[in-house]
Amino acid sequence: MGSGVEDGQEEPHSKNHHLQPIPLLTPYNLGNFHLAHRIVLAPLTRQRSYNYVPQLHAILYYSQRSTKGGLLIAEATVISETARGYSFTPGIWTKEQVEAWKPIVDAIHAKGGIFFCQLWHVGRVSSYDFQPSGQAPVSSTDKLLPPQIQADGIHVHEYSPPRRLRTEEIPQIVNDFKLAAVNAVEAGFDGVEIHGAHGYIIDQFLKDQINDRTDEYGGSLENRCKFALEIVEAVSNAIGAHRVGIKLSPFDNYNESGDSNPNALGLHLAEALNKYNILYCHMVEPRYWEKTEHLEDKSLLPIRKAFKGTFIAGGGYDREGGNKAVDENRADLVAYGRLFLANPDLPQRFQLNAPLNTYNRETFYTPDPVVGYTDYPSLETTE
Repeated sequence: MGSGVEDGQEEPHSKNHHLQPIPLLTPYNLGNFHLAHRIVLAPLTRQRSYNYVPQLHAILYYSQRSTKGGLLIAEATVISETARGYSFTPGIWTKEQVEAWKPIVDAIHAKGGIFFCQLWHVGRVSSYDFQPSGQAPVSSTDKLLPPQIQADGIHVHEYSPPRRLRTEEIPQIVNDFKLAAVNAVEAGFDGVEIHGAHGYIIDQFLKDQINDRTDEYGGSLENRCKFALEIVEAVSNAIGAHRVGIKLSPFDNYNESGDSNPNALGLHLAEALNKYNILYCHMVEPRYWEKTEHLEDKSLLPIRKAFKGTFIAGGGYDREGGNKAVDENRADLVAYGRLFLANPDLPQRFQLNAPLNTYNRETFYTPDPVVGYTDYPSLETTE
């Protein structure tokens, strides 16, 4: 669902509060946004919403993790009725949802944070139960996604056979992304991140393991990227390219979304995205998906060099790895998932090299409004 990181072994808390800024804690200009540091809250599905409406307890969760000049990316937010695939996730296609997001966004802005909304359509990662009138989920394909063990390692999701979108239906999905982006700005978000990763609908068009179309949206690399780029163009035209980011994961196989040539896919997308002058590209490290030492031929570096906007890297980063990525210019910003989930004051802990709370995987996706959500202690409460 969202991205995540591994626990890093940290050295004991330093008593010197006047430390030299580490690379992660140096300022950065993200377009018109002046970031005080380079630590980004990754978009993390938390499943704490009710009936696709975000709840008031999200105010505390996000404001705990907000800092002046810090970038937060909201959890994956459903763009339409056909985009649903998980329980207790928030949406942004109705007036009620837009109104419910406003106090959450206001709380982040009150702390000086910058808040982006991740726009999500799951495509075939769904079932009849989630769809209007119990219809089939829509996708690039009619190939069924086999049952998948979820990111918590516990739950298994079963899926229904998807329906391949007809060529003439695709503009409607593009329009759903555009309307959701307009709604996000109406709710007060500073911008949007288009979710093009992890085997959801955009990835279902991008990846040749899934996309078996014979129309203009299938076959060649250019054709498979067409849907993603049409969404980027429509969203940019609606709210301004300076408010638009995209998340991509060319190397991953989540939800059976592998590609035969991820290097070529990532590079083609990076170069094609330059035409639209979007604010940032957020990419997931290959190592996050393949727990192997043999990743020499799989790197984000050529993609990072090809993309002209801000580059955010995520997946598998600890304090040392994030500092190194910024120091070596392999990323402008680094997204943290699980470490930020368990450490609401992660930037401060990284500054002080303080010990980190350990995350509890079992409470990642429970609908409880407190447990595993807002009850991780900050340094102030532990001292």
